[in-house]
This record gives sequence, C-alpha cells and structure tokens, in this order.
Amino acid sequence: MSHLGTQPVLRARNLRKSYGRVVAIDNADFDLYPGEILAVIGDNGAGKSTLIKALSGAVTPDAGEILLDGKPVSFANPQAARDAGIETVYQQLALSPALSIADNMFLGREIRRTGPLGQWLRMLDKPKMRKIAREKLSELGLMTIQNIDQAVETLSGGQRQGVAVARAAAFGSKVLILDEPTAALGVKESRKVLDLILEVRSRGLPIVLISHNMPHVFEIADRIHIHRLSKRLCVVDPKSISMSDAVALMTGAKTPEAEMMAA
Repeated sequence: MSHLGTQPVLRARNLRKSYGRVVAIDNADFDLYPGEILAVIGDNGAGKSTLIKALSGAVTPDAGEILLDGKPVSFANPQAARDAGIETVYQQLALSPALSIADNMFLGREIRRTGPLGQWLRMLDKPKMRKIAREKLSELGLMTIQNIDQAVETLSGGQRQGVAVARAAAFGSKVLILDEPTAALGVKESRKVLDLILEVRSRGLPIVLISHNMPHVFEIADRIHIHRLSKRLCVVDPKSISMSDAVALMTGAKTPEAEMMAA
C-alpha cells in the first residue's frame, strides 16, 4: 500500500530521551498510517521500547513532537494516551487473574448503573458490562470463551492474550500498540493471536506490533520500522526484503538500499 498524500494517524519527529548519560532515543522518527500493521523491530538496546513508551504515554520525551491525526499531543501518563484513543497491550498482561473476563474487559472503565444507584451508591451495571464484553469478544471471533463470568486465571495463555487484545481493540479508537503479543505462546495459540490482530486491522484500526518473532512480523506486517542505535534506520517493505536482510539491517551488517524501502 502506498501512503503518498495520506496523513499518518500517529507521527513522531526528533524524539529524544536520555537517562543520565544514556541516550535511549536520539532524534527518533515514527509514522503509522491508517489501517496498517506497522512492525517495529530492533536489537536489544536499540531504543524501540523507549520509543513505544513515549508514544503510549509511559515516558515523557525530553524533546521532539508527537502528532495524533496531525495535531500535536503530549501525554502526561498512559491514561492520557488512552483517553486520546491509543491503547497498549504490554507483554506483562495487565489482567487481574482472579476477576472474570467481563470484569477485566472493563477494568478501570466500569459502567455505573443509571440513576441514584449508580450516582450515589456507585453500583455497577454488571449485565450491561457482560453484554458489551460478549459482543466485543464475538466480533473478534473469540467466543470459544463460553462463559464471560469465568475467571481469567482459568484461561490459556492465548485466550488471556485474546482478552487483552479484545479489550484494547474495544476501547482504542485511534491506535492499538501490541508489545510482543506472541512471545509466551505456543504455535497454535500464536496462530489465534495473529488471526485476531488481522481481524482488528480489517476493522480499520491501525496497529503497531513490536516483536522479535521474524516469521510473525513478515507474515502480518504491511511495513517494518527498523530501529537501530536509538533512532529509526529505515522503513522497509516485507515483500521486498528477506528476513536475513532485516536482521542484517538491525545489527548493522547491512545498510539500507532504495529497493527495500516501503512506499
């Protein structure tokens, strides 16, 4: 897909972040376009996790700017990024194992009952939350989970990841960021999560995928952002480059060539 004339949904320019003398990101750039899966890859220590934390509100950059739908934004914390429509699913899933699927879907976003019961007694509208949770999971083909009231700790790793992604997709209105979503999963469970990511993308939500798993990246990414030495080295087209070339670019064994570049 060519992005000529298209405005990025999420863009960053010249982001810098230092921790003492350690420069984590150094004039880093980033562009995520509507309806795409953009993979972000880089060697350990390349600064990609700091870049993602800056985009998701977990870290405040020292310099540079972030634009959402073309407008400058700055996020004081992850909640501010979520309020703006950027949802992030971290590798350490922020699910509460003892709570039900429905309760996890609405964790921190509980729906109160209407009228005085909700207003004064702060009673929750459990039936409404169950109904919406079931709808959201069904939309994404996750209704192998029969019982919306079962505790998350009774689910498999893939199902838990599914609930976390579904929750983020349900509330992320602009951007979904996924940090290593298949890292702890076996082949079969990974397949389900990849299908789920493709399903979310088909609904029009652009996705940032941070992953070390090259076969997964090459299978589902539309473009690949390669991060090296604290900044964006290049953005490549997975159809015009091999996995070994991508690794060589990441490690500095190879320099980017024009024909690899994504449009």
